[in-house]
Amino acid sequence: MPAFGVRALTFSLPRFSTHVYSYFINVRFFNSQIAFSKTHHTEFTYNEHRLLNFLSQGELRDANNLLNKMPERSPLRRVVYWTSLLTKYSRSGFVDETRALFDIMPQRNVVTYNVMLSGLLRSGRLIEARMLFEEMPERNVVSWTSMLYGLADAGRICEARRLFDEMPERNVVSWNAMIVGLIKNGDLEDARLVFDEMPVKNEVSWNTMISGYAENGRMEEARALFDEMELRNAITWTSMVAGYCRAGEVEEGYCLFQRTPKRNIVCWTAMIGGFAWNGFFQDALLLFLEMKNSSAIIPNAETFISLVYACAGIGFLSLGKQLHAQVIINELEHGDFDGRLSKSLIYMYSSLGLMETALYILDRNSFSHAIQSYNCIINGYVCIGELEKAQSLFDVAPCRDKITWTSMVDGYFSVGNVSKACRMFHNMPEKDAIAWTTVISGHVQNELFAEAMSLFLEMQARRVAPLSNTYAILFGAAGATACLHQGLQLHGMVMKTLYNRDLILDNSLISMYAKCGVINDAYRVFSDMNTHDLISWNSMIMGFSHHGLANVALKFFRIMGFSPNSITFLGVLSACANVGLINQGWEVFNEMKDVYAIEPGLEHYICMIHLLGRAGKVKEAEEFILGLPVERNHAIWGALLGMCGYGEKNAEIGERAAARLLELDPGNAAGHVSMCNLYAANGEHRKEQKLRKEMGLKGVRKVPGCSWIDINGRAIVFLSGDKLEPQANEMLSFLFRFGDGS
Repeated sequence: MPAFGVRALTFSLPRFSTHVYSYFINVRFFNSQIAFSKTHHTEFTYNEHRLLNFLSQGELRDANNLLNKMPERSPLRRVVYWTSLLTKYSRSGFVDETRALFDIMPQRNVVTYNVMLSGLLRSGRLIEARMLFEEMPERNVVSWTSMLYGLADAGRICEARRLFDEMPERNVVSWNAMIVGLIKNGDLEDARLVFDEMPVKNEVSWNTMISGYAENGRMEEARALFDEMELRNAITWTSMVAGYCRAGEVEEGYCLFQRTPKRNIVCWTAMIGGFAWNGFFQDALLLFLEMKNSSAIIPNAETFISLVYACAGIGFLSLGKQLHAQVIINELEHGDFDGRLSKSLIYMYSSLGLMETALYILDRNSFSHAIQSYNCIINGYVCIGELEKAQSLFDVAPCRDKITWTSMVDGYFSVGNVSKACRMFHNMPEKDAIAWTTVISGHVQNELFAEAMSLFLEMQARRVAPLSNTYAILFGAAGATACLHQGLQLHGMVMKTLYNRDLILDNSLISMYAKCGVINDAYRVFSDMNTHDLISWNSMIMGFSHHGLANVALKFFRIMGFSPNSITFLGVLSACANVGLINQGWEVFNEMKDVYAIEPGLEHYICMIHLLGRAGKVKEAEEFILGLPVERNHAIWGALLGMCGYGEKNAEIGERAAARLLELDPGNAAGHVSMCNLYAANGEHRKEQKLRKEMGLKGVRKVPGCSWIDINGRAIVFLSGDKLEPQANEMLSFLFRFGDGS
């Protein structure tokens, strides 16, 4: 089978609904009962046009006269002809005219009544249909089934069930109509009871019940019926494939797809869509190529919609353009009555940054002027940083929804324009949990942690229930500020309000506790999780590394149930560097390249420099740098310079590193300070004073370090060099006296 990729967060498959079967039911019981169907023509004769005109104008006497002058037939054949005329008018949409003709007919039979009844039901005139049904001098199983389906289709399922129970005679179509109605109204249990009571079942019965289970994600029950069904057709297999994909069980759906005996375009499209909507974009495209190479099946509009979304997801602009060309060549745009194909193209071009093309499609197809299309283009402009164009389109959009507003708010936060983002949020006519979470996230991204927490409290005051992602963002803020008290409060709220935690939330909890210095609590969260992903393992390894537990980090690395990525190796190498495990560090570094074929990045090289430098092997660190296959930038030379302070004989290496660093970044304050400290450590005070003088002349100043403490939810920040308040001096004097025992 194809190699599965990364699963997407969103999922929406083409629906193979019970409406397919209900349509089949209608066609079957109407057509099978109309014995005069051979007299039906799609075009009206001259007299039929005249009659229709009289009926439309309400000239019933002229209509009656014309009806009587039509070619002589026997009484029986006259009724058949008039009834066929009713059918023609009704199916052409002339329901009022059909009713007028029905009223002036001198003779009618049960088929005539059934045709009129079905015409009223098809046009949604349920009250008239019910009155006609009650007035019928004679009813047959078609009459009862038509009325049953009409009630069920209108959502009046209780009345439909009563009617079903009153039916003097039922056939398989009647039973199927009842099942369709119950499933459509969400009553799968009663539908199954009716299904089990059926004296005779046909393929429609089985397919309707299987599709009902599949569409509602109840794949175990659908599979049980599927295995029990003897004669399966293309609809059966396709319903199961689509159901598994809709439930996220793409591998199971693909296995079933491979077993499908005769695959039509609907079946192929279901599987291609299953891959695309679950994020397996490459597999969707590969399956399409397999379809093209192994069969003569022609893709339809639904196939192209799935493929276009796959191209957008994988970033294949050139292939997306080729698909668009195929859409044009096959003239599929002409049949795009609901605009779904055009909307998918707008989404693709917007996602890939080709905004002019997306706008061209929007302007060319008025029916695609849905709010979703505007949202796609606005979000596309936001993603490429062209907020002015996004704002211009936002201002002229015919309508806006919460997604439109939220996209703009997120866009302004992404470029650091917090005030504009807040104004947009304030002006939103309706704010949901996603909008609140976006504005909280925007403040966290811009390091406005206190404001983010204040917004969270306001969100609760307005009785908007936080999402799991809302808490995850705030846990990240608590971890970034090492505010354990806030993290504990949030965790307590999660325990009270969220019964089903997800992976993202649990992973954010692990990271928060690890960054706040309570690694045991981080491990407790990890141990209580039902499932883990790579992020869970990486978070624990990083946490152990920051706490100096290198051996534990290495143990986790060896037992983790996923293939490591570059972040995993960064955590393990940092752990080794922190405690000086040189042999293990080299082993992991070599394993990264040789076993897992992961190319080291700048961070991994700096970890190795730290590993060697902290072990006193500064010379080896310099040799390691000179042998690197990448360009040596100021970060690498800065790391080496920082390590030179770990030994007394590293001044020469430090000078070389400093020369390279200051050549690349003359204003690097940290490099100047490190070199000054190195001179001071080696007693070379003249060089130190000279360098400090040069710093003053150049205007180079090191950014002061800072510390902070949380008091009653307020962060009190202390910068290096700050003057103490008078009260602080008094307190320190008191403490010193107390410490001396005086």
